[in-house]
Formats: sequence, structure tokens, C-alpha cells
Amino acid sequence: MPHVPVLLKETVEALDPKEGETLVDGTVGSGGHLSALLQKMNGRGRFVAVDLDEKHLYESKEKIEKEYPQAKQFWVKGNYGETLPILSSLGISAADMLLLDLGFSSEHLASGRGFSFLKPQEDLDMRYDVSLGASASDIINGSTEEELADIFWRYGEERFSKRVAKEIVRERKEKKIELVGELLEVVKRSIPLRGRINPATRIFQALRIAVNDELGNLARLLSDIPAIVNTDGRVAIISFHSLEDRMVKTAFRNLSKEGKAELIFKKPVTPTFGEIKQNPRSRSAKLRAIRMKLKAEYKDNDLK
Repeated sequence: MPHVPVLLKETVEALDPKEGETLVDGTVGSGGHLSALLQKMNGRGRFVAVDLDEKHLYESKEKIEKEYPQAKQFWVKGNYGETLPILSSLGISAADMLLLDLGFSSEHLASGRGFSFLKPQEDLDMRYDVSLGASASDIINGSTEEELADIFWRYGEERFSKRVAKEIVRERKEKKIELVGELLEVVKRSIPLRGRINPATRIFQALRIAVNDELGNLARLLSDIPAIVNTDGRVAIISFHSLEDRMVKTAFRNLSKEGKAELIFKKPVTPTFGEIKQNPRSRSAKLRAIRMKLKAEYKDNDLK
């Protein structure tokens, strides 16, 4: 199933792209949002496309280069949490638009890296970049019971986090937990079935966030926004769960209270019924956006 860009029309409207501007897409993925923004710019401008997944980056680059050869392009395999140093390394002082789509794509579900609990034979990996850091299996088998419970509660808000952690430790004494199905069986024994939501949903979300340090990366990006985005520049962030949305909401409101930005939307924009029907994965998406009033000046970095 191809990845469908979420809240596409609303995102383009919020970022209000113009010819000659500089755009940073920190999570380029399949390039759906990027392509639509470049279309509004008539392909005339400059963009920095960032993604941790090398395959996504290569495929998007191939497509976008053909569609908009006249645009000045920078393709970076990297982490959006490092946007500030990435721009500095490219000699770009600031951006006019910054976009983050924090949802993981449909392609990740088909990547064979254990992102979906519907594929029991896949390895428990969950890394966007398989060359970096510990895999989900490493965390499951190498963390203490207390550390596992903390991960499941902090990143998944799972009520039965302690019970799941205890059962994992008991199971791994017999055999390492390396496959999706093996973890799924432990979770099923630990969490009572409630409603239509699979008991593994929150556990797998928490593991993915922990493996890729998703909240840490978001925190770094949010703190750097005043140095990344020009005066009158726009920032749009699409989140998919309450932890991310809470962080974005707080950061944007603080910037607004400090007089550094203004909210483009008073409340988050959510998908219409029609979009949810066409793309069920969009149902939890929330778009927040701001317009910067004043770009920060920092003596200790190159972005002045």
C-alpha cells in the first residue's frame, strides 16, 4: 500500500510556499508533501530534504529530481533533530518553511524490520537507520525489568507496563526474544483484551519511540526553531500521538507567549471524515503551525 501524505492540502496552506523560498522537509519519506509544496513554488526555490531511511531518501530523490530539476536541492541522510547543524554545514543561514511529518510511513510497515505486530516472523529491529543504535530486540533482551516498564509507560502510556516487563524478563530467561511473534505472545499473556485495539499497540509504539529516540529528536528540533526559521517563516508539524502533540503544542504556545511566533491555527487541524475514510491511518493525525515573528541570533553558531 503506497504511503499517502496526510493533511496535504492543509499543510500546503499553512506553509504558504512562494517562489524563491527555502524549504526544509525534515522527514521527507516518500516525498508527497515536498512535491506538493514545490508545485506551489513552481519548482523555483531551494529545499533541504532530510530522512534517516536511506531507501526513502534515494527513491524520493529520484522522483523529485525529475519533477523539479530547476530547484536547488540538498538531500541529506540524517536526523531532523540535527536540522540546525545540517543547515550550517550546507551554508544555509535559515529556512522560510520547516515541515515535519512525525508518522512512520506505510513503507516502514513493509520494510521487514518489525514495525508491525501483524508480521510475527519479522525480526524485532524497528530502526529507521539500521546502522545506528540498539534494535528493539537489543532493548527487550538487554534492559532491566524497571527500564522496560519505564519505556512502556513513558512512551506508550501502557497501564500494564510493569506486568509486561516482568513477563518479558521471565520469558527471556528461557530464550532470547528476537521475533515480532515472540514478543506478541508475551504481550498477549500480560495485557487483557480490551475493545478493538490490539493489546500490543502501545507496546510496539513505545519500543519504536525508544529505539529511534523520537521524543528526544523532537525536543531538540523544537528548541532550535527560532534559529532555524527566518522572520515571517512558517513551521508545520504533523503528529500522531498525544506525547508528540503535547510537546509541539507546548513549544508553539511558549513561542507565541514570548512574542517570537504567532499561531496559524488556534486549535490543531485534524483530517476530515472523507480523508479518514480514504486513508484510515490518518485518523490520529494533528497539524499545528506557527509563523515566526523574529529569528534568533546566536553568537555561538553559524546560523546568524
